[in-house]
Amino acid sequence: MKQILVATDFSRSAGNAMAYALAMAKTLKMEVVAIHAIHPTEGINNSTYNAIFIESYYENKRTALKEWGENIKIRENHTNVKLETICDVGFLRAVITNYIENNPVELLVMGITGATGISGIVGSNASMAVTKMRIPTLIVPLESSFTNFPIITLATDYETVLSPKDITALSELLKASGTRKMQVLYVAEKSDEVHIQTGEKRIRALLPDTEIEFNYIIDSSAPNGIMDFIKSNHTDILCLVKHHHNIIYRLFTSSTVNQVLNKSVKAILVLHE
Repeated sequence: MKQILVATDFSRSAGNAMAYALAMAKTLKMEVVAIHAIHPTEGINNSTYNAIFIESYYENKRTALKEWGENIKIRENHTNVKLETICDVGFLRAVITNYIENNPVELLVMGITGATGISGIVGSNASMAVTKMRIPTLIVPLESSFTNFPIITLATDYETVLSPKDITALSELLKASGTRKMQVLYVAEKSDEVHIQTGEKRIRALLPDTEIEFNYIIDSSAPNGIMDFIKSNHTDILCLVKHHHNIIYRLFTSSTVNQVLNKSVKAILVLHE
């Protein structure tokens, strides 16, 4: 069964991301896996360390994670969604990467505190996930919840060439929306009619079964243009493509990713070339 992987540090924002993932999984008939990375030095006191103590510590963590996930399932009334929990020792990036390489993960979901500021283990690693890991990643602010018919917006400059894995993730998300409709937001410093026509044709070819509404903003700052659109148009999930050769990439430099995630109270799906 296809999986949605949720990274958690047991925080409130991680709990919200878990609830979001469960709602998506129920619609898409997918499995949710909650994963927690135990830092290599966590639970170790050099003066009292012994193998029995540390294994007991790890087992308590596994139990806590299982209870955490089951409690959210009950609270959100998603008891029919299959849930697995994984606790592994290591750094978060390595733990997630290892799991993804060996399992049918369609989407990684991570929570942040959104407009109130990034905090917690998961929040502080959100920019790491979108810049270092080539897996479709849904960043869920604390203020965001999965709606029955989410409105999806793909921001692009029409240089987008999505990987097969990311096309699949976007298609699954559109399926979850229940409408097969999507807004496309073109952001560029100047208008180029030929480039626009070519870009529209490419997007339609990527998603032939999707009803697409095209929108255009001319702005020297992609983040500002995107945020202005979100404020004036209803969007539940904003899709951004991480690549290195155009204006959208500036969203994912270390200095601006936190700014964008902090400002947005919408879920952000990060895709890759």
